[in-house]
Amino acid sequence: MPRPPAKWYNILRPRLRAAGLTKNDRDWHEFINIYRDRQRQTELHGDRKEVDMPENGVKGKPCDFLYAALVAALLIFGIVMVFSASSYSALRYYDDSYYFFKREMAFAAVGLFFLVAAAFAPMKLIYRMTPPIALASLGLLLALYTPLASARHGAARWIEVGGFTVMPGEIAKFAAILFVARFLSREPDRIRSLFKGVIPLLAYCGLNFLLIYKQPSLSTAITLAGIVLGVMFIAGMNLMYVGAALGAAAMGVFYMIMSDKDGYHFQRITGFLDPFAQSSDEGWQVAHSLLGFGAGGVLGVGLGNSIQKALYLPEGHNDFILSIIGEELGFLGCLLLLAVYLALIFRGAWIAIKAPDRFSMLVAAGITVMFALQVIMNVLVVTAWMPPTGVVLPFISYGGNSLILYMAMAGVMLNISRRIKDEPAAGEIPEEGMERARKAPERLTVPPRKLRVVGGKR
Repeated sequence: MPRPPAKWYNILRPRLRAAGLTKNDRDWHEFINIYRDRQRQTELHGDRKEVDMPENGVKGKPCDFLYAALVAALLIFGIVMVFSASSYSALRYYDDSYYFFKREMAFAAVGLFFLVAAAFAPMKLIYRMTPPIALASLGLLLALYTPLASARHGAARWIEVGGFTVMPGEIAKFAAILFVARFLSREPDRIRSLFKGVIPLLAYCGLNFLLIYKQPSLSTAITLAGIVLGVMFIAGMNLMYVGAALGAAAMGVFYMIMSDKDGYHFQRITGFLDPFAQSSDEGWQVAHSLLGFGAGGVLGVGLGNSIQKALYLPEGHNDFILSIIGEELGFLGCLLLLAVYLALIFRGAWIAIKAPDRFSMLVAAGITVMFALQVIMNVLVVTAWMPPTGVVLPFISYGGNSLILYMAMAGVMLNISRRIKDEPAAGEIPEEGMERARKAPERLTVPPRKLRVVGGKR
């Protein structure tokens, strides 16, 4: 509960008397009320207020232009590269070299709709819809163990209903971000408690991890676990808990893989350790990915001139599209693409820091962590530093589920950027207080910039 107003008089009496104010002055009481209200917000909800989230963006303020431009650049480049990487296989299997290109354009159109909807939806609606989204995500993961599941390449990661394909693993990532953000925004101090905050979130993460791992999809499970732990760390989790969770997860995954030497993941690991020794079997995909990078050199062989896409490299337009980019555009093309991703991640971090409330901050941080993990893991897979287990490159790889979800998440980021206000951070005097100080400089003996009324000891 907030402390009585008398506390604020005692704290501010010396400073305000130095400014020539007395308890009978209207400015004194206004200043005290502003201080008390800001302190209440800090004590009840942390430095960021969650209860009073604005439902709409700041009136007349557009979305963050740089973030939108980076997403648009990646999307356009991705569509071009999907066409280049898939034209041969599309002609071979579907008698239409534009088959994957047209589908990717359709996915992009649907994704654009979700991006705009997410960019202008009230954040309070997203906050309230988090529990149903999390429950629906768990239901879809459980549906993978029913006849609704569709198996491809030895893994049951898809659900096909009425001609539509859904990947519950991708939905689970977004649901995990929203769930953890809501859980930690309602009571920020939960994250400092092992039993009230850390263990419940780890249990939620573990349940999702096991359901995804058994599909099997180790990369998606690792990504989801990384997202949850990343958001928990950003929210203030003790480093000792972070280390213990990472250690336990690593040992658990190692045990599950090594205990089943005839299993899917063990075979993938042995295949990537020496891909050229098993280039006709488990190492085929990784070996041809490395051959593509080697053939591209520094400048590449030219857009559309890849050899590996001619049915040599499986999933060349999907998980291994970066290898085709490296072959056609060379090292410089890959370097430029990674620079754009780096800019997107840094801009996402900026939006998270400037977010107007704790829920939005944690959601923006979770989405940024997810994009970073996806890029890092995809690069590790195509360069033979990690077993190939199905990690798509955001906005670039072919795929309807991933593209639509990533564009929806980009829309949420733009939504948060619209609600960033140019106001002092928690711990600084509000603008209205500064304005009164400017209007009466002769009564103020302490410079206004030194007046800090929320947070920290004097």
